[in-house]
Amino acid sequence: MRLGNQLQKLREEQKMSEEEVAEQLSVSVQHIHKWENNKSYPDIQHLLKLSDIYETTIDEFIKKDATLQNRINIREEEKEDGDELFHPGFYIGIGIMFLGTLLSLIIGNLTITMVSNIAGMLIACFYKGILKLLKDVKKDFYEQG
Repeated sequence: MRLGNQLQKLREEQKMSEEEVAEQLSVSVQHIHKWENNKSYPDIQHLLKLSDIYETTIDEFIKKDATLQNRINIREEEKEDGDELFHPGFYIGIGIMFLGTLLSLIIGNLTITMVSNIAGMLIACFYKGILKLLKDVKKDFYEQG
């Protein structure tokens, strides 16, 4: 059963109008209408409030709607895969590049700048891959020993 059908059924069982539910949630009647007609989904805060109003659990809402489950799974994957530009590796890489440039100015050796810039750039770009590689190496080490 789709979430919208559940919401409508539960509202009718509680003998409430769309207007009453909308008022309790501080949303427009159009929101309630869209949710009940499966045109959109309520956000998590509204689902929590709806579960209180209808005396059910948010778990029941999600379990009965496969479309909502898929939507939640996709959103979770998007969060995990979200490549952020400014992750910690970015700052570490920039720091290494800056430090190398500063050292080369003090020492007077341009090779230090070149090496530190390459190392910093690699860390900034491949930080997540490097972390995964190190975790895999650590895991293999403990499995062998």
